[in-house]
Amino acid sequence: MKAKSVFQTKASIDPLYALGLGAMAFIKAVTYYFPQTYHDSDIEIAMSALATAYTIAKTQIDNTSFKKPFKDTVSQYFTSLLSSNNTGLPTNPPAMSMPNSSGGVSDPSAFIPNGVLRAHVVKAECCLLMGILQMTQESVVGYLKCGLNIRRAYNSYGVVWQEYKRMGQEYTKYMDRDTVSAIQFGIGAVHLILSSMPPKILKIFSALGWKSDKQLGFALLKLCLEGRGIRAPLASLTLLAYYSVLTSFAPQLYSKDMMSPAIECLLDAQSNHPNSCFFLFFAARIARVARNLPLSTQSFTFAAESSRGEWAEVAMKQMSDYEIGFNLALELDWAGAASYFEQLSRENYWSPAFSKYFVGTCHEMMGQRTEAILAFAEVPALAEESINGKKTYIDTYVLKKVAFFQKSGYQDMDFSLPALEILLVMNAFEHMEKESLEKCLDLVQHTLELIYEREKMEYNIRLRELVPITTPPDYYDQRAVLLLIKASVLNSLGRYDETIAHLNWILDHKECVKEENWVIPFTYWESGVTSWGLGNYKKSRKLWQLAMSCTKYDFEYRMAVRLSLSLSKCDEIGVPHIDSKEIKGSSTNGRKRMPILSTY
Repeated sequence: MKAKSVFQTKASIDPLYALGLGAMAFIKAVTYYFPQTYHDSDIEIAMSALATAYTIAKTQIDNTSFKKPFKDTVSQYFTSLLSSNNTGLPTNPPAMSMPNSSGGVSDPSAFIPNGVLRAHVVKAECCLLMGILQMTQESVVGYLKCGLNIRRAYNSYGVVWQEYKRMGQEYTKYMDRDTVSAIQFGIGAVHLILSSMPPKILKIFSALGWKSDKQLGFALLKLCLEGRGIRAPLASLTLLAYYSVLTSFAPQLYSKDMMSPAIECLLDAQSNHPNSCFFLFFAARIARVARNLPLSTQSFTFAAESSRGEWAEVAMKQMSDYEIGFNLALELDWAGAASYFEQLSRENYWSPAFSKYFVGTCHEMMGQRTEAILAFAEVPALAEESINGKKTYIDTYVLKKVAFFQKSGYQDMDFSLPALEILLVMNAFEHMEKESLEKCLDLVQHTLELIYEREKMEYNIRLRELVPITTPPDYYDQRAVLLLIKASVLNSLGRYDETIAHLNWILDHKECVKEENWVIPFTYWESGVTSWGLGNYKKSRKLWQLAMSCTKYDFEYRMAVRLSLSLSKCDEIGVPHIDSKEIKGSSTNGRKRMPILSTY
């Protein structure tokens, strides 16, 4: 709150103060992304604050008396457009004056003034932060807007970087260390963000000759961190956020490699900022990745407590409650999880419809069918009350699930495990302890047996009654989801061989899976995880590329990020690319077996 009051004193006239307010609003808005939620109102406030800072910075630049000669500007533009720059850094322009013996330039007037350079950095960072907010909205339009803002940011950072390089070793005479810190942070963050984008979006930018360099991004952010300049804390948050995204979207591939650098970064951050609620929050995320759920819950609690009476108190409390509720679900404490999500629904946090739906799934897991149905009955009304009447992807999903249950009058609820389905979609089984995973396996097997018994009963009617009134049994959707849950749990236990039959059944009957349109791409993903666990990396890439070719299904953009990170991992270890013809020619149309004859 003290910081906010300081920034407000000059936010209308000084770009650095305006950026301070914008950065605070950005952090508040973007933190919701890490429990995979976001608030439209917080995003709008942050975008408005950043746009204001951008306008002030641009005005300062436009009003400066320092202008490069027009011919230099045009020459630099065409040089950067036509040259093949593989360094990932802005190209260096030709020197405008003779360097002295120290490698610097003796005439200070040859350089853009430090205040203007700082304004360029502020302008760039506003674009960068706005781009990140647009990326979190997980839509094609959001990604495209993000890319355009990132491009604008990179161009502005490039102006300052070129001056920095021309100054040589004597740059400290003409540029303050915090401006250097800011360009290291900015260019580093740009490369990390680009490396995380879905391939379909990256293709648009690669056509313009724009490529990301993840290692350069890491190197610059670490330089920023070691310099302890103005952007060192934000560099720590960016690195931790990146590690958190990798280990939550694709823990099967990244948890082992990312754990050590994540802990190292966290220890450094906490030694410098021991009471920061943000670093406590990331400590909790890392503890979850390490499957230490009690420590994770404790850290989330500390994060909420440390923000009491402060500017981020409500946001951090609700976010921590969401994560604690999720941790309790991972521990199969359904009563505890229901309590937290009931509270979040009342507080109108993110998606009240999702929170109420999750409450219903928890009651169902506890065998409280009546309470579950009552909770599900409230979901449609809550979804209709979404902010601005705009439904999130999760609202759409829970509405479809409730409609699916209602279609049979909740009579077929015995054939679904909706809470485990949510954990599957969130790729959360990797964070469960072994005992909990074994319990999940037992639950899935029991539910599959119930489907088998129902099918057997309905087919027996057809052995005794000619042209029966009842339709043939059709539990393909329920069975496919259950088998996918079973495969994911087995993969999390490292029992990769046992998943093959289950995944093959889903793909063999994919034309019969009609309601759950997300199951097939998620099955390709899980099949890739199985192949990865068995050491067949080329097969994994092929399966993940098959998943990438699927479109128009629930959670498509979340899966696109997961697949993008996974394919990047393939590139890192040198797995060869699979030809698109080979992908299209894959024999994915398998045999169709009658369920009564299957071993499921």
